[in-house]
Amino acid sequence: MFKKALFLILLVSALAFAGYMAFINYVPYSTGIRSGELIKISKKGTVFKTWEGEMSQGISGAQIFKFSVMQSDAAVLEKLQNLQGHYVVVGYEEKYRTFKWWGDTRYFIKSVKEEKSPFKVK
Repeated sequence: MFKKALFLILLVSALAFAGYMAFINYVPYSTGIRSGELIKISKKGTVFKTWEGEMSQGISGAQIFKFSVMQSDAAVLEKLQNLQGHYVVVGYEEKYRTFKWWGDTRYFIKSVKEEKSPFKVK
């Protein structure tokens, strides 16, 4: 009887943990787009190396949008590295929470494209 109860407790705990991890991974809290000047993209961390970036959303740089990029999004990473210093529009997903091996922020970039800056007048 004790072994059966212990087995059921472990099984329910494992299923609850798997369900929680699946929810965190696949269900975004919000999705959207932001635009600004891409000012930083870097790989950082001691144990878990993650890609982190910053985008200035104001003229004075007072509004900084900090984001993370999943290691598996190689095409997005390459575009971000090539567009550093340019005005960009990024599509993102905000997660309910993050883990250290994913990134420092809850915002994960899913797409990026270069845009004409509204601040540069010719």
